[in-house]
Amino acid sequence: MSRLVRTAAELHAATDKGRRAVVMTMGALHEGHATLIRTAREHAGPDGSVAVTVFVNPLQFGAGEDLDRYPRTLDADLIVCQEAGADVVFAPSVDEVYPGGAPQVRLSAGPMGDVLEGAVRPGHFDGVLTVVAKLLHLTRPDVALFGQKDAQQLALIQRMVADLNFPVEIAPVPTVRETDGLALSSRNRYLGEADRGTALALSRALRAGEAALDGGPDAVRAAASAVLAGAAGATPPLELDYLALVDPATFAEVPAEHTGTAVLAVAARVGTTRLIDNVPLVIAGARS
Repeated sequence: MSRLVRTAAELHAATDKGRRAVVMTMGALHEGHATLIRTAREHAGPDGSVAVTVFVNPLQFGAGEDLDRYPRTLDADLIVCQEAGADVVFAPSVDEVYPGGAPQVRLSAGPMGDVLEGAVRPGHFDGVLTVVAKLLHLTRPDVALFGQKDAQQLALIQRMVADLNFPVEIAPVPTVRETDGLALSSRNRYLGEADRGTALALSRALRAGEAALDGGPDAVRAAASAVLAGAAGATPPLELDYLALVDPATFAEVPAEHTGTAVLAVAARVGTTRLIDNVPLVIAGARS
């Protein structure tokens, strides 16, 4: 049975054994989160402990974003955690995480935090890194698992841990998709039938880009862009925020001659719902 705790003291008492693994969430859990928890169980082993944090972090929501609208489904989340193998669910209050109110000292995401998602949502990654740092201190894990769907967030957390010498392993977990290809997200519940049809253009664009790998970076971008351009005329239309082919270490756009690892990332709005997706690629170079 997954034990629900609200304070750091309760959490430490509940996870004081073996190898400790943590999965950080904002709740509204789905199969993607369940996959993270099951993978955490593998990392912790039978004698270790798996903690899941459920905390809607106000620092990472900007003006006009959906903090109040963000779904809060703790009872259902507890069932997901239990079935996936979590030992403890840490669902703290805002006062528990930020006991002095909004923190005056915060982490800065640096240049990587100013592009793509950071450009669309200024300050977002500063809020993400600040809460992840606090939750790493509070949960004290040996390993923390994060999904690759949030690729820029994952890259920034890996950089933070390396730059600031956090004594924790960061373990990426591949994106989980629904049978039609849509990446699992808590925001998918906002999509109506027509919205969902339009939203599928994101994963189709990524697959098209992946299929064009032999032509190099420009071919990847062109193939993905063609799919997204077609969806702009759908009903409802897809409103593109960005499509980018980036270096996974810096999230800067890769040049036309780039070879090696890259991430093809996309973000768009369908109606009132904003979705992101990506696929990791290895570019071998154009073939004649």
